[in-house]
Amino acid sequence: MAKTLKDMTLEELWQLFPIVLSPHQPQWQDWAKEEINILAEVLSEYSPVINHIGSTAISGIQAKPIIDILVEISPDADWQHVRAEMETAGYICMSTSETRMNFNKGYTPKGYAERVFHIHFHAIGDNDEILFRDFLNSHPESAQEYEALKISLLPRYRNNRDGYTEAKTDFVKKIVGIYKD
Repeated sequence: MAKTLKDMTLEELWQLFPIVLSPHQPQWQDWAKEEINILAEVLSEYSPVINHIGSTAISGIQAKPIIDILVEISPDADWQHVRAEMETAGYICMSTSETRMNFNKGYTPKGYAERVFHIHFHAIGDNDEILFRDFLNSHPESAQEYEALKISLLPRYRNNRDGYTEAKTDFVKKIVGIYKD
């Protein structure tokens, strides 16, 4: 009997879903808009602020072909109810805290679906990802530097998503700090 995603260890999941970088694809913007419309409908009672974030939202750089979307909702919202509604709509909850939740869509027991999404829920105003996206879209030289960093990390972290993300943290913090100054 084949394992379900929930039955797999983290190492098995990382093997099934390695980090892959692809050249920027114009359809990523369209996929993000379509998913944002779905999320806006599912979450309409919460008046969410929804944005396409991550490398697929940065023009001209290689990215994991995974659409990251930031959903900001009131910190006073019923987060457990939001979680239940997202799960009912077919999203898989990956993590939760008091003011953050993360969901995935597009992961199958055989690997990635054609369209893969990471949906990040934050409290309204917790949105450094938007600052980062906007800075890199306004500063192509910094975007190219970020792309070079990601490419350099790929051989070491292809099957370690947490390590890959952590290795990019200092660069992201530097850019967000520049943008806020």
